Amino acid sequence: MLKGTKLYSVFTGKCPVCHEGKMYKEPNPYKLSKIYEMHERCSVCNTKFKIEPSFFYGAMYISYGLGVAFAIASFLTSYFLIGLEVVPSFISIIVVLVLLGPIIMRLSRNIWINLFLSYDKDAKHKTSKTD
Repeated sequence: MLKGTKLYSVFTGKCPVCHEGKMYKEPNPYKLSKIYEMHERCSVCNTKFKIEPSFFYGAMYISYGLGVAFAIASFLTSYFLIGLEVVPSFISIIVVLVLLGPIIMRLSRNIWINLFLSYDKDAKHKTSKTD
């Protein structure tokens, strides 16, 4: 349904160009020893994922923003909706950020690469992209 949109690539971890190849060698972000392991190129359209050395350092800014958003949502939910006191509400922020840390890292990388690459419905028929 969302295929062809940036949201599809961001939430599935698929190639931002063809939306078919997988970016990560290990689909489970909670296997922490393999969390950063990405394929060099897309197996379908041959798009190079690491566009330049240290390309994904920029994803740290996205990660920071996502972490702040999750922290605020956690605090507002625990303090105002659930009715916890201030200290337990801040503890809930820590718990949420620790539990969602691997997902936030993957999402930030997916968002970052999607800022630079766009969907091309004919990409799988081409042989080389972004050398």
